[in-house]
Amino acid sequence: MVHIIDGNAVAALLKEDLKSKIDTLLDSGVTPGLATVLMSEDPASKTYVSMKQRDCEELGMNATDIVLDPTSSPEELHSTLDTLNSDPDIHGYLVQMPIPSHIPEQEFLFHIDPLKDVDGFHPENVGLLVSGNPRYKPCTPHGIQKLLESINVDPSGKDIVIVGRSNIVGKPLANLLLQKSPGGNATVTLCHSRTHNLANKTREADIVIAALGVPEFITGSMLSDGVIVIDVGVNRVEDDSEKGYHLAGDVEFDSASKKAKAITPVPGGVGPMTRTMLMYNTIHAASLQSNIPL
Repeated sequence: MVHIIDGNAVAALLKEDLKSKIDTLLDSGVTPGLATVLMSEDPASKTYVSMKQRDCEELGMNATDIVLDPTSSPEELHSTLDTLNSDPDIHGYLVQMPIPSHIPEQEFLFHIDPLKDVDGFHPENVGLLVSGNPRYKPCTPHGIQKLLESINVDPSGKDIVIVGRSNIVGKPLANLLLQKSPGGNATVTLCHSRTHNLANKTREADIVIAALGVPEFITGSMLSDGVIVIDVGVNRVEDDSEKGYHLAGDVEFDSASKKAKAITPVPGGVGPMTRTMLMYNTIHAASLQSNIPL
């Protein structure tokens, strides 16, 4: 019988631990503050930002929501980031992806104060991660580590195939899983659109992590019996329902669950963990900036 990994339940347990850390900060007069910058009309982005704000309120953290017109210039975005960098009440912030195509991604990333970069995307923080000394672990990769831990799966010595090489999930997750540290020591294969014989590689894996952004791409025929499947994808697929769409992962759940020992659902798997680890990073940022050990 396949085990469905409940991301909401794991996130709820982690939040209880985060509340005690927040209490420590509050006792010293520090309330962790998170800001989000939205430059998109994308409905999914708007929903995701509102969920982050709700998470902050649930934990007793300060939340600031900044909305910029999608036509705003790079200079306007940079000015907003400079203001956030200098605000002592904002301990962490993020620019919600995707951003408009006229905004050079590397330019705005360099404008973010690395100490407030709770997504972990600033080049300084990427370098610290790759060197094995992360300041902030990127939220989705860290959440996946916590999900594996929750089902007592130690990556050490495991063959792990990650499908997708994005800077947000695939690359940082590969780095975390191969590092010589708890939650790491795996043998990692990072696959992508140019990978030949992908199914041969996924069938050899103990753990398959799908993060390519293509609905139901990974099917049961591409998996071995007893595999652990982590589905990062959240795709809106049009249908004839009242909403006009349904959410689908990058894994075809029905066929994959017949092969898997454990699998994450979509929604309710990785998504809640990503948001919870963002709260974790913001609390850690408040601790670093206030010199209050947690």
